[in-house]
Amino acid sequence: MSYTDESLLAADIDLTNCDREPIHIPGSVQPYGFLLCLNEATMRIVQASENTLALLSIPAEELLGAQLDRLLGPDCLAEIDRLRITLTTTTRLLGAQLANVPGQPYYKIILHRHDQLLWLEFEPVEEKLALPPDLPFLNDALGQMLAATRVLDFCQHAVEQVRAITGFDRVAIYRFAADESGEVIAEATHEDLEPWLGLHYPATDIPKQARAMYLKNWLRFIPDARYTPARLVPVNTPGTSRPPDMTYSVLRSVSPIHIEYLHNMGSAATMTISLIQEGQLWGMITCHHRTPRLVSYELRDLCQFIGKTFSALISAKEQYDEQEYQLRIRENQVRLLEHVSSNENFVQALYSRQPTVMDVFDCDGAAICFDGSIMRMGTTPSEDQIRDILAWLQQQTKTEVFYTNSYASLNPEGIRVRATASGILAVSLAEAPGNYILWFRPEIIQTVTWAGRHQKNQVLADGQIFLSPRQSFEAWKQTVENTSAPWKPLEIEAAREIRLHISDLRLRVFNELQQRAALLSRLNAELERSNDELDSFAYVASHDLKEPLRGIHNYSLFLLEDYADQLDADGVHKLQTLVRLSQRMEGLIESLLKLSRVGRTELEVEPTNLNDLLADVLDLLSPRLEQTGTTVTIAGTLPVINCDPVRVGEIFNNLLTNAMRYNDKPTKQVEIGEAPATVAPQKGSANRDDLHVFYVRDNGIGIDPKHHENIFKIFKRLHSHEKYGGGTGAGLAIVKKMVEKHGGSLWVDSQPGEGATFYFSLLKHL
Repeated sequence: MSYTDESLLAADIDLTNCDREPIHIPGSVQPYGFLLCLNEATMRIVQASENTLALLSIPAEELLGAQLDRLLGPDCLAEIDRLRITLTTTTRLLGAQLANVPGQPYYKIILHRHDQLLWLEFEPVEEKLALPPDLPFLNDALGQMLAATRVLDFCQHAVEQVRAITGFDRVAIYRFAADESGEVIAEATHEDLEPWLGLHYPATDIPKQARAMYLKNWLRFIPDARYTPARLVPVNTPGTSRPPDMTYSVLRSVSPIHIEYLHNMGSAATMTISLIQEGQLWGMITCHHRTPRLVSYELRDLCQFIGKTFSALISAKEQYDEQEYQLRIRENQVRLLEHVSSNENFVQALYSRQPTVMDVFDCDGAAICFDGSIMRMGTTPSEDQIRDILAWLQQQTKTEVFYTNSYASLNPEGIRVRATASGILAVSLAEAPGNYILWFRPEIIQTVTWAGRHQKNQVLADGQIFLSPRQSFEAWKQTVENTSAPWKPLEIEAAREIRLHISDLRLRVFNELQQRAALLSRLNAELERSNDELDSFAYVASHDLKEPLRGIHNYSLFLLEDYADQLDADGVHKLQTLVRLSQRMEGLIESLLKLSRVGRTELEVEPTNLNDLLADVLDLLSPRLEQTGTTVTIAGTLPVINCDPVRVGEIFNNLLTNAMRYNDKPTKQVEIGEAPATVAPQKGSANRDDLHVFYVRDNGIGIDPKHHENIFKIFKRLHSHEKYGGGTGAGLAIVKKMVEKHGGSLWVDSQPGEGATFYFSLLKHL
């Protein structure tokens, strides 16, 4: 593809047409050397640069039609004749003394073949013998380049070596981006120069035709940027209508626009080496000097060798950088997913420990959005803005993984969040709306430091407007709107793997829950069957067993009434024991029946005034209260609550009965009331605000703390049944069941000899 327009050969070149300038056929050379073009067949000079007069005191016109023996001796002519049949576009070097020129000056002749011409370019040298290459230096330079693993280290070695070889004030590496703009990523400079590191340059700095030429000719050299071009004589190649193609010429004159560009940069000498990766221009090594500087061809060739070596190695260095980043992503990803797998709350695991989900790959912020809550990390949009993003994602995207580096280009509202979320990578966590992990990147480099203005500045001269390259190279800030750094494929894949792992984990948890549910269902069925069997047993116990027990009891009484006078004292005692044991067995069977039915009976909840309910309980217990000399005090007014009044009445009845029974004080006192808010429910209970808590406090014998748990177990007694009025030991177990049916819990606070306070809670919202 051609990017030039040969019709511009005779036109003035400015910034309106420089991108089409035919820079490969300038028809002139840089005057530090001179050029001879020879006809390949006749070996006669057909074109010469006009500066032969200044350098050799021979007019160019006088050389036309002559052969090389006009300048060179027989030994040099023989060497050229030997080389010419092997010449290509690749240059060859030959040192020669111009034996047939006054003063016999020494020149280096740079030869190549192109455009049906044999090219001889003559560069003057001070010494007749060139110094041999510094092999130890070259070996060390290549060793450093090979040893470098990261791209930036590799680049830094390259610029330092080129500066050491050439002595330029500044050597920098300029890397091209996908949009053909560039950035200085490494430099070696004289200590009193301002750094260029990090500066960006627009793509228009290097026109397409120049880029195309840089792919063909690896090195461009301008020893004095203030030169006046030396034109070819004649300008056009004989037999053609154009100048010769100087693509591979060392002395080729450059565009006047480029010269002005160098002036604006303060550069008096420059050299540029192409860096080529897989046939594409990756970047350039660019050298600048504040004064004219002639670097020998041998040293330039050595720098070109470094450039070609760099080009051969850069893919491996980039691959290493990529692998290192991929390894870091993988390590962070594995550690994160270990947290997720070992934590019951996978959402918490994503942000609570290092590395967090934000640390997996390079981003500025992240958000975990699950079940209506949003956990933000790093620099992110506000919570409301994230909810807007979630709504847009839910409405506009159907994919499980979504990514963009320009959210504002997809959603106009994205302009509001471009400072934090020009780039978004999102993975869905569930089919339910709004469940996502989001990663954010800001506008690419929100303020990019450019080396000068993009605009082609206008300069007024002689009443006319002329376009000129940038007049100032002071850094300025150019906002790159609405675009973030792109998401790399390995970053997108890492996000996808995180999503899949969480999905697998949630599926595994779901399956486990299903298995547990099935197991619980079976256990519930077995429990229900066991309860039915228990209920059947209780029924048998209460009906079938109670009848024979009642018979034993009654016949024992009959025997005592009718035959006591016929029995001795021991016989009477045994009959009395039989009566007592039958009564106890009947009590145990009644308690067992009541306990089994409490768990199975559904509550009949209704608004209940506890003051009225307690009055009924005290009225029922009044004979026993009088008999035991027990005084009951109600602290304050009790509330109206939703409960099963029959069951709550039984709770108070049982607790009051125990308070009377287990009391050896002459004056027995019991206090009933609603516990203050400072009394906390037992661990595992509902929130205190959702509970009514009541107490029954006595001044009885008290309970050792080591027995506080055992007293609520069925038939668990701390004393013999003869002591403290007997009892089956089932009362507190029954109370506990009834309290738990109301969503509450039962506990005790007591010390031996100091009385006991029984607390029980009831759920407010039944």
